[in-house]
Amino acid sequence: MRKIFSLSLVAAVLATVVAAQAPATAGPAEDAFFTPPDPLPAGAPGDVVRVRASEAGAITSTVRAWQVMYHSTGALGQRNVVTGMILIPRSVDPATAPIVSFASGTYGPAFRCAPSEMERIGASYEQPAINDMLRAGYAVVMTDYEGYHPDPKTTYITGRSEGHAVIDIVRAAQRMPETGLSRDAEVVFRGYSQGGGASLWAAQLQPGYAPELNLVGAVGGGVPADLVQVSLQLDGKLGFGFLAYSLIGLDNAYPELDLENYLNETGRTEFARMQREACTLELLLDYRGKRLSEYTTSSPVLTPPWLARVQENKLGGTAVRVPVHQYHGTRDDVVDFAQHKALRDTYCKAGVTVDWKTYDTDHITGVYLGNAGAAAFIADRFAGRPATSNC
Repeated sequence: MRKIFSLSLVAAVLATVVAAQAPATAGPAEDAFFTPPDPLPAGAPGDVVRVRASEAGAITSTVRAWQVMYHSTGALGQRNVVTGMILIPRSVDPATAPIVSFASGTYGPAFRCAPSEMERIGASYEQPAINDMLRAGYAVVMTDYEGYHPDPKTTYITGRSEGHAVIDIVRAAQRMPETGLSRDAEVVFRGYSQGGGASLWAAQLQPGYAPELNLVGAVGGGVPADLVQVSLQLDGKLGFGFLAYSLIGLDNAYPELDLENYLNETGRTEFARMQREACTLELLLDYRGKRLSEYTTSSPVLTPPWLARVQENKLGGTAVRVPVHQYHGTRDDVVDFAQHKALRDTYCKAGVTVDWKTYDTDHITGVYLGNAGAAAFIADRFAGRPATSNC
């Protein structure tokens, strides 16, 4: 029965992702909204560069929605601009609405895969979680992360870049006159998989980067906390496309890594195609079972420059100051369970208030199975109930 349940959810995910591929030729390829201004205008992190009203798929009639471009900060501390989506239920007073910065999971490197575009056309595979939060009366803000523009250079799985983007879209939403959101609103960061890592990076960075935010909690499910341990489970397996995308993301964030220098002819062709064309469906299906040795002349992952940057992107170096809900499937076949459990233990030793939950399930099923626990944790934080730890 458990296997049937899991397979049905996998089918549901793939059906949603297939729907996301359908409008590929009608996607944002010619949409100048996503093109960063050159040169970048002056602005502090969170300042709005441009904004436009948007649809939001099947929920358009129940929310006010905007796509926004805002200032943020890259992995090396450089100024950048990032796009994203802001959703506010029409049924709530925005002046009193709490805010969830929802860090999306993996949508893929191609420009058309930007999470805000998937939300706009109604093709987000995380829509059940988004709908739950909107029904609860929360404003939901969703970053695209760095690099979704016509010449995509996404910095996938790069902690500081993603954490800054998760934080700064809250600032952008609060600074937009159109939203009516309060700068004193209570805030929670939430995400799963890539988004779980981004959420916890945001929580670690927030005290020094955005101390003005009224952060009350963070949620991270299926978290890739230690990229070395995660990568060991991906080569030659279901999630190889995520490993390849991780190399691309790190290379985009840190130019000195020079990924192309390690690629053979097949690797150059396929990695370039991945950046142009691949969303989640292609990452899962086109690259399933592939090995890094098929695409490289020598492996970059054990060289000193790569090891140093990977180490920089290991979570746990800073204690989170707000309560944290972490969860993971014990049979996760994409993101190693043990390395997230190790992060939980690190946080516990550092005195973080951790609510830890495990599920007897795989990675894709965990996208959905953890929603109820995450929703209950967020509701408690916004209600001001005391947080408990099961360290």
